[in-house]
Amino acid sequence: MATFVDQVLLYATAGDGGRGCVSIRREKFKPLAGPDGGNGGRGGDIILEVDGNTTTLLDYHHSPHRKATSGRQGYGSNKDGYAGEDLVLKVPDGTVVEDMQGNQIMDLLGVGVRYVLARGGRGGLGNAALSSSKRRAPGFALLGEPGEVKNVRLVLKSVADVALVGFPSAGKSSLIASISQARPKIADYPFTTLVPNLGVVQAGEMRYTVADVPGLIPGASEGKGLGHEFLRHIERCAAIVHVIDCGSLESDRDPLRDLDAIEAELAAHGGLADRPRIIALNKVDLPDGRAMAEMVTPSLKERGYDVYPVSAATHEGLLELTYAMGRLVQEVRAATPIRESARIVIKPIPVNDAGFTITKEEGAFLVRGDKPERWVRQTEFSNTEAVGYLADRLARLGVEKALLAIGAKRGDEVRIGEGISGVIFDWEPSIEAGAELLHGPRGGDLRLERGIEPEEESEEDDA
Repeated sequence: MATFVDQVLLYATAGDGGRGCVSIRREKFKPLAGPDGGNGGRGGDIILEVDGNTTTLLDYHHSPHRKATSGRQGYGSNKDGYAGEDLVLKVPDGTVVEDMQGNQIMDLLGVGVRYVLARGGRGGLGNAALSSSKRRAPGFALLGEPGEVKNVRLVLKSVADVALVGFPSAGKSSLIASISQARPKIADYPFTTLVPNLGVVQAGEMRYTVADVPGLIPGASEGKGLGHEFLRHIERCAAIVHVIDCGSLESDRDPLRDLDAIEAELAAHGGLADRPRIIALNKVDLPDGRAMAEMVTPSLKERGYDVYPVSAATHEGLLELTYAMGRLVQEVRAATPIRESARIVIKPIPVNDAGFTITKEEGAFLVRGDKPERWVRQTEFSNTEAVGYLADRLARLGVEKALLAIGAKRGDEVRIGEGISGVIFDWEPSIEAGAELLHGPRGGDLRLERGIEPEEESEEDDA
């Protein structure tokens, strides 16, 4: 069974808002004492939070569908419904959130960082909140807004200061086990390391993390071997250490060829050309390994590399290597600006922004905008008074005048929103604001039932 998963699909559904309540207060000698229906509770959000104790996305591999709880409906006596609970999903440090097309949405770096992936729907207003001096006892309430549905890809990129790269069986796992408390699987056959391993190294007062990346082979960036699955885990590193096997018995390999092959794969992956590099010539405890290290060291130094002969088995040269890695990390940290905390950017709405747009598509008029689409989602179309209230809101927002301005005529098809949450209707320009001025039964609208055209009004809609 897999225990390390660094890439998953997550299907997140936030909670729906609760619907508002339609209720009339009853008192002695006053059977209709006014509306007292409470508001519905908001739906729960789905939040991603970086957790220091989480190292894999395995939980979401097994359970990719996550849903927050919905808000409860409102009650009489002006009692609001309970809000849904937020669902907090723990993810490892370095998790990248991408859409299904591979575009980055958010990069979660730092323990405790949070990102609201899907927002819960707003609760609907009860009839007490919808009452006014002209609409004394509304016979309707607003529906709760559906929660957001987000399908994303979570990709883990390890957060390490130093990356150990090299061919399979070059001794990377043995090396990280010798310089840290990490205990990766070690064996004398290729591809022993199946997952990236992280270790914390202390070099004097300097502390940094080291990642042991599964072995690379020529063609890894194109999908050969196992390394191609984990090249992303070295993208955040500050420095790269080439661990080269000087004791290899393969006739077609030598340290210089190994170095060139790995560098070619790093270049093919891209984005790593600016990282400082040092060379660790491993297995100098073997007679042939020491001789090979002494032979290639001058050539490597001519190429500009700092070279450190080491032995993971006997710990020879490891102290010098850890201090060298620490110096590289310290230099990179000093040159890297401190990441500022997230700023709240306030973008005021332009004075000429109507809050909606109208376009003509395929013979129909398409109305798009946050308010009109939200109002449609919150309308119970089986209640004619609620439909009339929607018409009032749209008229006050200016949708009626805008439709007339672009040439809409009686009977033309008008669409508000898209998909299953949208509504399509034949436009009736006589349905204008002013339902509050008509006297009729609660839950009804005389404009829709009798075709009466009311007077206009200029009351602002702040709901």
